[in-house]
Amino acid sequence: MSDLEIQDINLDRSLSGYDYELPMELIAQNPAVPRDSSRLLVVNSPHTGQEIPALNHIFRDLSELLQPGDLLVMNNTKVIPARLYGRKSTGAEVEVLLLEERQHNCWLALVKPGKHFKIGTQIIFDRQNSPLGNELTATVLERDEATGGRLLKFDIPENVSLVQVLEKFGEIPLPPYITASTAADEQYQTVYAQEQGAIAAPTAGLHFTPELLQKLRDRGINQAFVTLHVGVGTFRPVEVEDVTTHQMHEEWIEVTATTIEQIRATKAAGGRIIAVGTTVVRTLEGLAQFGDLQPYVGKINLFIYPGYQWRVVEGLITNFHLPRSSLLMLVSALIGRQRLLKIYQQAIAAQYRFYSFGDAMLILPEATISNEYRVPSTEYRVPSTEY
Repeated sequence: MSDLEIQDINLDRSLSGYDYELPMELIAQNPAVPRDSSRLLVVNSPHTGQEIPALNHIFRDLSELLQPGDLLVMNNTKVIPARLYGRKSTGAEVEVLLLEERQHNCWLALVKPGKHFKIGTQIIFDRQNSPLGNELTATVLERDEATGGRLLKFDIPENVSLVQVLEKFGEIPLPPYITASTAADEQYQTVYAQEQGAIAAPTAGLHFTPELLQKLRDRGINQAFVTLHVGVGTFRPVEVEDVTTHQMHEEWIEVTATTIEQIRATKAAGGRIIAVGTTVVRTLEGLAQFGDLQPYVGKINLFIYPGYQWRVVEGLITNFHLPRSSLLMLVSALIGRQRLLKIYQQAIAAQYRFYSFGDAMLILPEATISNEYRVPSTEYRVPSTEY
């Protein structure tokens, strides 16, 4: 192995290897209207060292870019109104971002100002747009060392779930880099969102419209669904220079027997598995770590970076991600870090829009790192439906 190759591998494992400069004006503040009018950068050529520019398309071209028999796997999670504003009994204003339910109506949350949230502190939330309306209260039970957050116990009757009342007290939490958006709440949900529980949208799916989904079906491009409730693991920054030591936060997933059978049938017929978003990648590849694909409900915390040996996913639809993020590392594992950064520079030069409300990229299987690095670890047999 040459010194240059060793240097490249070292950069693959170093946080500084995932830097790039993005002009602020390319951070999308609002989604494209209609959704499928966003731009699509298509990567479809093998990585040979002679870089071939990616192709410029519109997202609604997707049905012509995929093949009949391909399987699009999508994340049907739905964003909840997870950002709450309230006050302590002293009158001090506070902000809470719910992360996940640990027990019935006990939620892990990030809080501001964090250092003043002591155990036993009571928080009062007023009904949105109605200062004289009903109140919701919560008590701080403990501090969570892994996230720096707090476990909050909400004072709600046992037969009521917090999610059922959140629309009255909370708001949809847009990412912090979206500071001037006029988007409606439903524009930060996919058109196929069903399962409530995410605190951020699986943004690669925001580009789909019902009409495009039907067009894909008409062409024989099938669709399957998994659920990953997007949590802090998705957007928490990587803070260690040696990325191999980064610890992902666990996120809740559900993969049904129907989806497992669709994957098995697609593979058997020679079709390709195309993940819609990095959350689907983490779901399917995380599930594959357990061995043969089986239905599953539980948590995963798979961290994918260059050198990862792929098991299930063959192609990817994804947005453009933040520098130094675990999502950038995941996509680098699919097509190579240097190549991805070159593609990003091409996208910046072409004025693509970045991040959650931005444009998309399609990485076709022929453009991914050679199949010699792919692990044939699953037999895709018909699974048991007991789960």
